[in-house]
Amino acid sequence: MPVLAAIYGFMLIYVTALPMANGRSLGREVLTWLLTLAAIALTYVLVHRGEPKVFPEAKQFSLKMPSLSVVVGLLLITPLWNIAEGYSVYGLTSLISTVQMEPIAYTPDELREDMLASVHAVLLAPVLEEFCYRQLAISPFRRRWVQVVVCVLMALLFGIVHVRNFLGAFLSAMLYGLVFILTRNVWYAVVIHAGHNLAATLLAVYCMLDLGEIRMSKTPVILLPDAMAVVAAIALAVIGILIIKRL
Repeated sequence: MPVLAAIYGFMLIYVTALPMANGRSLGREVLTWLLTLAAIALTYVLVHRGEPKVFPEAKQFSLKMPSLSVVVGLLLITPLWNIAEGYSVYGLTSLISTVQMEPIAYTPDELREDMLASVHAVLLAPVLEEFCYRQLAISPFRRRWVQVVVCVLMALLFGIVHVRNFLGAFLSAMLYGLVFILTRNVWYAVVIHAGHNLAATLLAVYCMLDLGEIRMSKTPVILLPDAMAVVAAIALAVIGILIIKRL
């Protein structure tokens, strides 16, 4: 099943990305959104109707949406994960090679392009990717240790898909997979994935507004925010934890 889920996921991601092959424009972005929505609908039907019939073990995982408070709490926690991931990738990569970090600056046009792309990255891609790489791949197995093994394998494949950010994508995919296994609900992984992408977008706005400095490496893709952004992320994470604990 993990192999089939990976092939299915690769195929859908490739098809939904086709409109962007020749450059970005509003029309191409909208077509990508529509294709991704169609892929999500198809995958949801497959997960909701087909998978439980073929793999009864999949019924142990819920498709119930978490409460709004949980969603808000998780979204507030994820910026700290973004920063932790960036510094972890930087540290590990520095052990084997020199990482060239440079301050980044966004032009208004570049920011507009990023904002347009973030609609897909925040609202659509996390749903499709988590349903393919976590729900379809992991839920057919009952034993927890098998689920963790599949989680690792799918994280490796997820890293390959995001080749320029292999290590960062692998670490994030491990987080999404473990959250899915522990909560037995794919929507928790979707929310964290969406929050991760949203935090990256907010860092671009932070840089564009000259609120602080962000250093970046393009290969691998690493973003290292300044101390003010780190402190803000810690404060948001604390608030997020308090919101979740009070439920």
